[in-house]
This record gives sequence, C-alpha cells and structure tokens, in this order.
Amino acid sequence: MAKRILITGGAGFIGSHIADRFLRAGWSVRVLDCLQPRVHPEGVPKHLPPNVEAMHGDVRNRADWERALEGVAVVSHQAAYQDYVPDYSEFMSINVAGTALLFEVIAARKLPIERVVVASSQACYGEGQYTCPEHGIVLPRARKLADLERRDWDARCPKCGVVVQPALLDEAYPNPLSPYGTSKYAQELTALKLANLLEIPCAALRYSITQGPRQSMFNQYSGIARIFTLKLLHDEAPVAFEDGLLQRDYVHVSDVVEANWVATFDDRAAGEAFNVGSGRPTTVLEYARRLALVLGKPIEPLVPGVFRTGDARHSVSSIAKLKKLGWEPKKSLDDILMDFTAWAKSLGNTGRFLTDAHEQLLKMKVLRISAHA
Repeated sequence: MAKRILITGGAGFIGSHIADRFLRAGWSVRVLDCLQPRVHPEGVPKHLPPNVEAMHGDVRNRADWERALEGVAVVSHQAAYQDYVPDYSEFMSINVAGTALLFEVIAARKLPIERVVVASSQACYGEGQYTCPEHGIVLPRARKLADLERRDWDARCPKCGVVVQPALLDEAYPNPLSPYGTSKYAQELTALKLANLLEIPCAALRYSITQGPRQSMFNQYSGIARIFTLKLLHDEAPVAFEDGLLQRDYVHVSDVVEANWVATFDDRAAGEAFNVGSGRPTTVLEYARRLALVLGKPIEPLVPGVFRTGDARHSVSSIAKLKKLGWEPKKSLDDILMDFTAWAKSLGNTGRFLTDAHEQLLKMKVLRISAHA
C-alpha cells in the first residue's frame, strides 16, 4: 500500500505542485486547505489532480487536524497566512498556533509521523544582512519612514551609520521585522523544537520569491509576477517601488518542489532550516524590462517614488547550505517569466483579475509616496 502524505495548503500554488510530485512517485496524497476566498474565490482549483483526496479544513481546528492526519506518514505544512494588512493576531494564529496544534495532535494521538517539512520564508531575515567597511557583517534596523519619505533608500550600519552593501542571506542570521516575517520565524522555531521533542525529523524551508504557473490571479495582494504581467498585458506601465533598484531573489516553483523532496528524504535535513532561492540578485527594473521583452510589450516601468512600509531594501539568499545536500536550482529567471506568462495567458480574459489594490494599499498607508515624488 502506498504511503500517504498530507499537504496543508495543498490546493494552493506551491502545495499543488508538491502534490503532483508525490503522485508521480506513487504516493497517496491528501490535501487540507481552507480555500481562502481571496485566493480561491471559485473553490477547489482546476489544477488540483482528481486523484488527490481533498479535505476542506482550517489548521487552527483540532478536529480538522485529527481527521487529516489519520494514516499519514509525512506532513508537508505549506498552509500560511500572508498579507500586507496589520492582522497581527491572524499571522500568529494561523502560522504559529496552527503549527503548534499539528504537533499537539501528533503527541496526543501518538501518531507515527515519519517526517515534517515546514514552509518558512525569506521574510525571516527582515532588513537582511549587509557588509560594513568597518564592522563587517551587520543586521541593519528597519529603514526609517522619514528617510524613505525623502528618498534615502539605502540600508545603513546600525553601529556607525554608513551605507552598507548587501550580502547573501545566511541561515544563521534571522532578524524578522514584519508581522509576517516574525510569524514565519516563530513558526519554524515552533516546528523544529516540538519535532525534536517528539523525535520526529523536521526541516524548515525559507522560500525566496517563488513564481510559476498556478499563482493565484485573484489575490490582489500577490506579488510582482501577477501585478506586472497584468499591467503589461493591458498596455499599462508597471510601477517599480523606491528607485526600482531593490534586489530580489526569484525561484521557480519546480525548484522549490525539488527542495521539498530533498528535505523529505535526506536525513541530513532533519532539525535544520534551509534557504530555497536562486542565489542571484535581480533588480525590480531588470525584472520589469525582461518581463516586457517576454510579453512583447516595450513599456518602461514607472518609478514615481512609491514605497511599501516594512520592505527590505535587498533580499537575496545564499543557497550554499541546501546545495550541500545535492539540490540546486535548474530554472532561470527567463524560464520563470515564460512559464508564468504562458499560464496567465491560458486563463483568458485577464481583465477580470484587475483590481484597485494599489489604491487600497495607499489608503491603508501600506504603500506611501515620497514627499519628493
């Protein structure tokens, strides 16, 4: 009889691709998903394979965990709450308390779980890691609103105040600043510590910006791929935040799936947190221009001095630790852009996905416009 994996958030973007991977390997796959209306307004998505056992449930509900964990060998915990709004308790309730409840049910029922893999985030690093000429590697404080208002975008050394240069993010230096990042770091600590207590091998994967087919086109708070693609498809210029020179790390969903596979089966992953990214910096302006080329839309991005509160200046992960286990990313940024845009176009009538999220976030002061704009 095939072993069974439980994938929380398995109807979603990354979770559904993980389901495909385990199905191809002959596993029985069960999915637990709350089908959050903002992400899944049409219910169970068509991309979820029919041979997946789909359960509707909430990771904060003990009864849902109890029925979902029955007969399960491996748990892939992908479910999470992510947003830019100040729902502080929601971040903690879903991401942290929901994870604690997983292990509570495992302990109470003495379930023979063989492995747990938890989806964490690059947001654990906050403003990130930088190099100061005098003080070496430093962890800058969050950039001040007053500085951003006058377009002083650079991160500075917390000891001497000079502008510092970005370093690749190392797993040893988490420093979350946002509510989401704080909840994800607390989640992975909860998972790793409780798994150790229960003697269950567990790994946490800190995803960089994951992109590819199946990202929700309905979610108005989703990332750059959806927002910029929709703008360009409708002959509008995408808006780059700050000066457009923020560095980011983009990874294809298929590479994230393979990282999950390694974390599930390589015993060296147990008890550890790993970055999952490309290890390559890409500025927002470069991203916008390469996307425009892929779409055949020669439209330059706008740079009006808009910034998002709580954003890190630069975030690019070191992937050396996970590469030691034999994993490495195989897809380039161009692969990401081509795969995502082909999928977006296949949905037809992309106009139905257009929203006024930008204006809403400005009203909520999540987005702001610099005084010199």
